[in-house]
Amino acid sequence: MAERSADWMRQAIRNLSSARSQRDGGFYEWACFVAQQAGEKALKAVYQWRGAEAWGHSLHDLLRGLHEGKNVPDQVAGSALALDKLYVLSRHPNGWPSGSPGESLAKKDADAAISDSERIVQFCSSLPV
Repeated sequence: MAERSADWMRQAIRNLSSARSQRDGGFYEWACFVAQQAGEKALKAVYQWRGAEAWGHSLHDLLRGLHEGKNVPDQVAGSALALDKLYVLSRHPNGWPSGSPGESLAKKDADAAISDSERIVQFCSSLPV
């Protein structure tokens, strides 16, 4: 498998930019989902750097796999858990008692998701290769 960590990280950063644009356009549900995707891609970039394969979409599980649960700051782990909750809720109406994600998620949710994603991207960027 070719090592493509730089591609994964560039896409993570681009996803973060897209999340900000979605938020600024009032598409809070998509801002939340794309923020989750940015975190996922940043974590998968680290796996690439290390010659490992990463499967799945849970940021919390991906973080655990990187360090076997060690040396992950609590704030980063908390951000991963918060973004994991948005993976389905940001896209599917059946994640809500009624209404749709676009009616249920607000700017504050998008702001929090973007902040959480930025924290994960920064953490991944700071890890030794």
